[in-house]
Amino acid sequence: MITFTDALVIPVATDSADSARWFHGWVHVDEGGLIAGLGPGDPPPGLPGTVHDLGGSILAPGFVSAHSHLFTAGMRGIAPDDTLYGWVSRMGEMMVGAEAEDLYWFTLAGCLDFLRNGVTSAYNFTQSRVVAVFDHATSTLVAERVHDVDFLTRQIDAQADSGLRCVTSTRLDDEQLPEAECFEAFAHVTQHRQSTVARELDLGGSVFGSVQWSSSPVTAEREHEVMARHAVGNQAHFVETAEHLEVQRAKFDWYDRAGVLGTDFSFGHFVHPTEHMVRRVAETDSAVIWQATSNGRLGSGIADVTGYRDRGIRVGMGLDDQSCTDVSDPFQNMRIGLYTQRAVHSDASVLAAHEVLRMHTLGGAEALGLSGRVGSIEVGKHADLLVVDPTAPATGPIWDPVATYVLACSLRNLTHVYVGGRLVAEGARSLHPLADEADAQLTERMIRSAGARGFVPAYSRPVGAWS
Repeated sequence: MITFTDALVIPVATDSADSARWFHGWVHVDEGGLIAGLGPGDPPPGLPGTVHDLGGSILAPGFVSAHSHLFTAGMRGIAPDDTLYGWVSRMGEMMVGAEAEDLYWFTLAGCLDFLRNGVTSAYNFTQSRVVAVFDHATSTLVAERVHDVDFLTRQIDAQADSGLRCVTSTRLDDEQLPEAECFEAFAHVTQHRQSTVARELDLGGSVFGSVQWSSSPVTAEREHEVMARHAVGNQAHFVETAEHLEVQRAKFDWYDRAGVLGTDFSFGHFVHPTEHMVRRVAETDSAVIWQATSNGRLGSGIADVTGYRDRGIRVGMGLDDQSCTDVSDPFQNMRIGLYTQRAVHSDASVLAAHEVLRMHTLGGAEALGLSGRVGSIEVGKHADLLVVDPTAPATGPIWDPVATYVLACSLRNLTHVYVGGRLVAEGARSLHPLADEADAQLTERMIRSAGARGFVPAYSRPVGAWS
């Protein structure tokens, strides 16, 4: 149990009125790691547990990355001048030599990187057991290597061991594997997740939607069947890039006809949709997940998120791959998104600072159907909290706390990260007992995996000793 006092609280609460955007006061966390009380001024006397006087620092909810690929932390900086498909193919080639145990360490390192940067909940697209590259001629994925199901379950083990809250997303691979095997593997992964991941860390399962990469509408039908059978959602990468655009757009109706669209479905990226596609997303209450940094890095384009917002579509934000966002920085992600929207509209009022903060916290939780558990500082939710000191380094007088937080603070101001009231990172340092080993294992194992296809790092230095 812990009580935070003298805190400049930015709750990102359900009530979005100006008066509710911040207050100077306290937050109490109970022994179960849930927020049990909060309010302006001083806390009531007699609250149990320890007291953490924040000295006026900002207390904000942990970030939600509603679209992430956590196994990619060892491939930062690859294909630096490629668009989506060249980058996807390079990543697939570098993964050909990876084994199940490599995926454990890749994922653990990625999860710990998220946590030390203030991301406390993530939707994670696991690396498929079918390692593939993109075929430009057919606009489909071509299998390079097929693994056993432990290639997936070891990624789930890493998520669980890291302490990061995760939605676990799994691809069916129905065009590369027999249908019965796909369904059986998904069931096995679901059972493994439910039996091994602590309940408070498990944010559920999901289908890794892959119609964009498929050649037949039957993929959408199979995904719909799995969603119904296991009561899980679905997120699909869609119209992310201007390349092969007509092929991508033509596949949208495959999802619609299969009955997949709805409150438990979201489109990742959604940069280049038609008016028909946007209208159907709004009508079905599907969601859109926005990856501002990776869309810029890969030259994919600028999604019309303000237009989606104005049509009542739920919009969340994600940090995407650590190999195309490169720095897992949610502060940077917010600002890139905010500034590109303002620039493309030539209007600084088109998207407010408090709106983009909401998209990367409570908005992401709402898009994933998780707003009752994470995304804001409200009684009954998990106490996933960030302490950000705007005086170290100093950002000057605080004229508007939310604006200072979004526009002027960064990872250098982040001093503490709590998950369920438990301190997991301090400054830029992870407190996880395997943090140093995970970084070293990531480097060594990634070099070996990429080396199977002849990729050699231009420069390498030891990360640190581990045993």
